[in-house]
Amino acid sequence: MLKAVILIGGPQKGTRFRPLSFEVPKPLFPVAGVPMLQHHIEACSKLPNMKEILLIGFYQPNEELNRFLSCAQQDFKISIRYLQEYAALGTGGGIYHFRDQILSGSPEAFFVMNADVCSEFPLPEMLDFQKEHGDAYSFVILGTTANRKQSLNYGCIVENEQTDEVLHYVEKPSTFVSDIINCGIYLFTPEIFQHIGTVFQKNQQDMLLYYDEGEEQSNGWHRAEVIRLEQDIFTALAGQGKLYVYKTDRFWSQIKSAGSAIYASRLYLNQYHTTHPERLATNREGGPKTRGNVYIHPTANIDPTAVLGPNVSIGTGVTIGAGVRVRESIILHGATLQDHSCVLNSIVGWGSTIGKWARVEGTPSDPNPNDPYAKIDSETLFRDGKLTPSITILGCNVNIPSEVIILNSIVLPHKDLNRSFKNQIIL
Repeated sequence: MLKAVILIGGPQKGTRFRPLSFEVPKPLFPVAGVPMLQHHIEACSKLPNMKEILLIGFYQPNEELNRFLSCAQQDFKISIRYLQEYAALGTGGGIYHFRDQILSGSPEAFFVMNADVCSEFPLPEMLDFQKEHGDAYSFVILGTTANRKQSLNYGCIVENEQTDEVLHYVEKPSTFVSDIINCGIYLFTPEIFQHIGTVFQKNQQDMLLYYDEGEEQSNGWHRAEVIRLEQDIFTALAGQGKLYVYKTDRFWSQIKSAGSAIYASRLYLNQYHTTHPERLATNREGGPKTRGNVYIHPTANIDPTAVLGPNVSIGTGVTIGAGVRVRESIILHGATLQDHSCVLNSIVGWGSTIGKWARVEGTPSDPNPNDPYAKIDSETLFRDGKLTPSITILGCNVNIPSEVIILNSIVLPHKDLNRSFKNQIIL
């Protein structure tokens, strides 16, 4: 029997995803037409022995999350539960805190994955790899190749090339260590909890050693429970013959910033050709003209003279007028694009309106297309005191008047603009 754990974080995380994460928890943001998490759940549910999927995070249970869970349970016919941490406990602390729930029913192994990655999820291959390599007590990290410069932004893995054993693990090193990076998808056996338990006990002893009389006990207990898989567990396990890396050459990307959601959308839309051809729009008589991969929700109302694509996803109840052009963009539910407007490299928020002949445009933050190992850069918002040119984001209920240009800007929710803007955050 197998289980899967998806780490979904909480409201203090995902700050680079604002203003979009104001309206919906980041893991539920739609990528290629379905919530980000659904891609993970779909991959897990395809495994024959998968009995339960647990989401761990510190979001307050809310209506959107509950609705998503009940729909996903019905669609995938599998138990999906949300376990709420009392505080942010780190990637290892969360699974350790809920170890009884994960181990109930005695699974032989379980997957742990971060919600903010987009991937082809080679889970069956990881299971086969675990059987071939090492014993029943070995753990597997999914790895991929990055270029030298970008590898510094990830956890780096030095492997034994013959056995694929992890010899050395460093999280975000300051100098080059290895071009094999951690993808944030792991396959563990229940023995991992012994290793996490050792770190927890050590943390507790450290707390007692440095315990300051003026500090509340509860705060100290919480700090002992904060355990990071990457820095605290993998670094210690490397070189002990227990940790292996399965390298994939299939697509993988992080979804840290809103700009990376458009790139992730492109990767998933491309995958739909083999996994979900029914989700891709086709050019039909009386329908809009599509170029490349486009997802259109059946409830959207689109004028047949509009041209969409490549890499466009249109949400529920969106209205698109005559002569509209949309490319490399995500249009969220209830938005209206009036006649002859143009939207390029942008995310248009829920219920926003773009006036006639208006142009909303961003700068793509794609990886270097000439480097097969390039990953998307999670750029800082500002560089040299200036806003870094990136995709344009309209928060929810933003109104753009007719005949203006919004270029490389971020517009916070509930704004009525009255003129053109470029390279600005409009508060």
